[in-house]
Amino acid sequence: MIMRVLFSTTPAFGHFLPMLPLARAFQRQGHDVAVVTAEGMTPLIAPEGFELLPAGPMPDALFAEVGRKLGVNPATEPTPEAVAEFFAGVRVDLTTDEALAQARRWQPDLIVNEMVDFVGPLVATALGVPLATLAFGPSVPAEFTGALVALVRSRYEARGLTAPAGVPAGRWLLDTCPPGLQFEGFAVPPTVDRIGLRPEPHQALGAPAGVAAPAAGGRPRVLVTFGTVFADPTVVGPLLGALGDLDVDLVATLGLDGKPEDYRLSSDRVEFTPFVPLAQLLDNVSAVITHGGAGTTLGTLARGIPMVVVPQGADQFIQADRVAASGAGLALAPGRGEPAAIAAALRRLLDEPAFTDAARRIGAEVAAMPSPDEVAERLRTEVAG
Repeated sequence: MIMRVLFSTTPAFGHFLPMLPLARAFQRQGHDVAVVTAEGMTPLIAPEGFELLPAGPMPDALFAEVGRKLGVNPATEPTPEAVAEFFAGVRVDLTTDEALAQARRWQPDLIVNEMVDFVGPLVATALGVPLATLAFGPSVPAEFTGALVALVRSRYEARGLTAPAGVPAGRWLLDTCPPGLQFEGFAVPPTVDRIGLRPEPHQALGAPAGVAAPAAGGRPRVLVTFGTVFADPTVVGPLLGALGDLDVDLVATLGLDGKPEDYRLSSDRVEFTPFVPLAQLLDNVSAVITHGGAGTTLGTLARGIPMVVVPQGADQFIQADRVAASGAGLALAPGRGEPAAIAAALRRLLDEPAFTDAARRIGAEVAAMPSPDEVAERLRTEVAG
């Protein structure tokens, strides 16, 4: 059975990239793959050969509307109310009608959404299409899921649809979180079938996965990455300056449109790099300093590399908590992420082998999880059945 698989995602790199290995797996197996999201995601989606079904605005318009309604930015002030308004309120209001029209035209056999995309589940309910939800990190705390489900309910009822009782809302949860990072006692509703899905650091199309290895002599190599959204030179620049006092070589990412001169740093130990797949940056790295985006966190630990997590907003505080709890790294609490403290945390990471040992245990758990190809085949079989 050749399926038409529709991926539904919030229009942000960090939300779509964890879905990409599964989308590629479906495509390799001969299925038709499309993505419904904002047209501004074209540069990421078009090279993959997926059909883009444009629907809704990019995050800047969504943040502006949330700011108009609530007076806060959910990226930097991630309260349950603000997060719910962004994902389950404003985005649903400004995206769903277009997404429904696109999906009716495309006629998917299966819809795959990411955990905080609430457009895909509504479309799946309206069309009577089976839904799988991909979780790109540890479980979302109940105070957030409760606010999300409560707010989206009226959007279903306005269309004469039955609203979901919880998150995830569909038949399957595709769980990319290894056991060592998950919250104790995590469970899914009896109506949901949990399927483990091996997370992968983002890699270029067709490129083989790299294999991390210790640096071959010389100074340790440290990756500093604050993702595509939070790479603020006023935050990262002073940090790089403080790290320059350590006997390490640094690779620092620039986000989507940053420039080395923005960081006002002169050091032959810092190599700046524009946005490239994470997999290209992790080889021969001894440690990673990061904001704690879900893709960066899982991709780094999949390689068994310890981390210093300096959360800046969104769900990064959850990732930071779980990394510290697992022993695979250190997390700095809000207000304690000054450059000197981060440098001291990195020194501990490099000096104390227990962090690397714990990260490698998480990496072994990741390696034991079902591959994207295995999960794609299982979903095909169950949808066909």
